[in-house]
Amino acid sequence: MKLVKMSLVAAMVMGASAFAIDNVKVSGDAKVFYSTNDADTTNPITGNFDNDLFSKGTSAADTALRIGVTGDLLKGVSFGATGYAISTLGLENNLVDATWSGAHAARTGTGAGYAEVDDQAWMGELWIAATAGKTTAKVGRMELDTPLAFSEKWSIVPNTFDAAVVINQDIPDTTLIGAWVGKGNGTNAVGGLGLGTDNESTLDSIGLAVDRGVVGANANFTTFANGGAYAVAAINNSFKPLTAQAWYYNVANIADAYWLQADIDCQLVKGVKIGAQYANMDTKGALNTFLVNNTMSTSDSSAYAFKLGYEGIENLKVSAAYSDADNDGVLHIANVATNNLGNAQSKLYTEAAWGGSNYGYVSAPGAESWNAKASYDMKDVAKFCASYTSVDNDIVGSTHNLDEIALSVSKSFGPLDAKLAYISTDADDQNNADGTAAQYNTVNAYLTLNF
Repeated sequence: MKLVKMSLVAAMVMGASAFAIDNVKVSGDAKVFYSTNDADTTNPITGNFDNDLFSKGTSAADTALRIGVTGDLLKGVSFGATGYAISTLGLENNLVDATWSGAHAARTGTGAGYAEVDDQAWMGELWIAATAGKTTAKVGRMELDTPLAFSEKWSIVPNTFDAAVVINQDIPDTTLIGAWVGKGNGTNAVGGLGLGTDNESTLDSIGLAVDRGVVGANANFTTFANGGAYAVAAINNSFKPLTAQAWYYNVANIADAYWLQADIDCQLVKGVKIGAQYANMDTKGALNTFLVNNTMSTSDSSAYAFKLGYEGIENLKVSAAYSDADNDGVLHIANVATNNLGNAQSKLYTEAAWGGSNYGYVSAPGAESWNAKASYDMKDVAKFCASYTSVDNDIVGSTHNLDEIALSVSKSFGPLDAKLAYISTDADDQNNADGTAAQYNTVNAYLTLNF
């Protein structure tokens, strides 16, 4: 493992006193994730039919280590650094045939059953921030959380960005944001113009599936989209029950996009929450040229969504949501920093629960979706969650339909967080080995040790 790449974090911690760095905080976690399903699949190396829960051919596993440090360099100036390391611990040769992260580098080889990947380590964050009055500027490598370009955190490690962000709060009850994104390490981000797979094709060729990529091959940072992206936003809650936000993106040579959202706490019925979303992505430049050359539509993509929730009972949250995406678009109303035309996560209220296979349906052109969610935090026992998502894609000839039931239970044991999830998937484009529509079950186990 290339742990030398993480030495910068350790150096910062050990050298803090020498440079009079104040308020130094070190944190991190160690994760072990496991997933298994009973989908009817054929092992790409052995050719064996494999469809049992906990069998090698239908299971995935990974481990990850995160170490982060933050501190104050001087008054109003702070820094942060985060290092990541991932390893299968050799499980891909024994218990599983898939990984959780696309950052693993595949080792090529010959012979039946050959499937092996390298461990990886990299700096996921390395930033400096300065505050003057009510304005903060942050520059460097960091996580981002915006509606159409963000770090996906459902997998074992998140994608991050080389970016610059300015936040101003001089206007009462209003936050203004301006951002430049130069690079990212998300897998198959929009703008590569291949619009296919990234490291996943190499891993698949040796029989090691990766449908949970998020981070691209070797965690390399490359130019975001076709030439970087600008974003500006305004978030306002002058009327205290209401939070309204508007985002505009200029993704160089790829698309112009905007996202509008309003969420309100109902004043007539205590505990009722209402939300509305609208997004539009209009392709341009190099992406349009690519689409035309490949006889694909250049129409813009748009979607709207509504959500009704209730949190009036202590520890209980329930909600129902509906969304509709137009039929003519190309891009998904989803993260453009990861696999947008595949399994990128969407911020639409109706997004499915399981990112490994079931993201990408709600956000696709033509998708009419709804879901219902409920969670109950039974103190001193566990937190229970349940959701149902249904997607009906009304484009003629579409097979991009989905029904998903997801159940989970989670509990913390001091510094150890444990979660067990069950997902039932019925998707007519996730075909069985015999070509029929897939209906299968997935079981996921998550362990996170925080320190």
